Amino acid sequence: MKALFTTLLALACATASMAQAQPAATAPKPDPTRLNYQLQPRQIAADTWVIEGAVADFLPANGCNIINTAFIATADGVLVINTGPSRLYGEQQRRAIAAVTQQPVRAVLNLNLHPDYFFGNQAWAGVPTQALAGTIAGMRAEGAGYADNLYRLCGDWMKGTEPTPAQETLEPRAFRLGRHQLELRRLQGHTRDDLVLLDKTTGVLFAGGLVFAERVPTTPHADPAAWLQSLDTLEQWRAQGQFKQLVPSHGPVAQGVPGIAQTRDWLQWLTGLLEASASQGVDLSELLRAPVPSRFAPWAAQPAELQRSLVQWYPAYERRALTQPQQ
Repeated sequence: MKALFTTLLALACATASMAQAQPAATAPKPDPTRLNYQLQPRQIAADTWVIEGAVADFLPANGCNIINTAFIATADGVLVINTGPSRLYGEQQRRAIAAVTQQPVRAVLNLNLHPDYFFGNQAWAGVPTQALAGTIAGMRAEGAGYADNLYRLCGDWMKGTEPTPAQETLEPRAFRLGRHQLELRRLQGHTRDDLVLLDKTTGVLFAGGLVFAERVPTTPHADPAAWLQSLDTLEQWRAQGQFKQLVPSHGPVAQGVPGIAQTRDWLQWLTGLLEASASQGVDLSELLRAPVPSRFAPWAAQPAELQRSLVQWYPAYERRALTQPQQ
């Protein structure tokens, strides 16, 4: 798996210049000359702030900051959600939070194993960093490979960054912290262990990589069938009134709830394309040149993420087509 992720990120280097970067409207652009991410927390609910990343692919211009991080100041301490792509991001995130609240940080949550969810952990020494067991195992197994590729993609932004997996294992549970009734839930599909945080007090759901808004989903550890089931679960929770706002880890936060349908639409289209192409004997090189439907064309990280998914997934669809009885 490490070799696969390395190959897919290497493809990012070749295609990053073609990615359509769409900076979040509320986020100032990073300053590469000063290595300043210019992180700007934005309040979205009571005691709740997000720090929005670029709606784009990993690029030097954005410092590889394409993730939405967040924090909740509960009145009994702060809960931080994801720590960004580098030690530098984590340090600047820590200062940005301290500028908003003087409450002590009680814990840091990493919602999955991908590098921009936990590479800032290094800057949070002295604070418990927590994740699901499978996520921690993945961080340990693949952290060095992530670092090699992010250093190559984003250069000086990564200086001094060392992969620092979460220290403490989480179990799904409900708990209260200060003024907030919170619940940790485990889903899967984007990865094998997708942690989501539901704040029952504010109605905000932090959905991690299960939801992408106006951006092509990343798929290096994905199981599309399980992912679609998890999206159905999120939609059920929404219909039940369990949340009213959704924070995706990638894409405009204001489009988080519509992102459920967008992510489902993409996965269904992509798997249908792969299945049909394999059954017709289409070559991968031809498939990589196939156009996308117009509704997906404006999304960020096109065509890079599509190409990575095709390279990763198509061989399995070809093998399946070859083993099926001829009609």
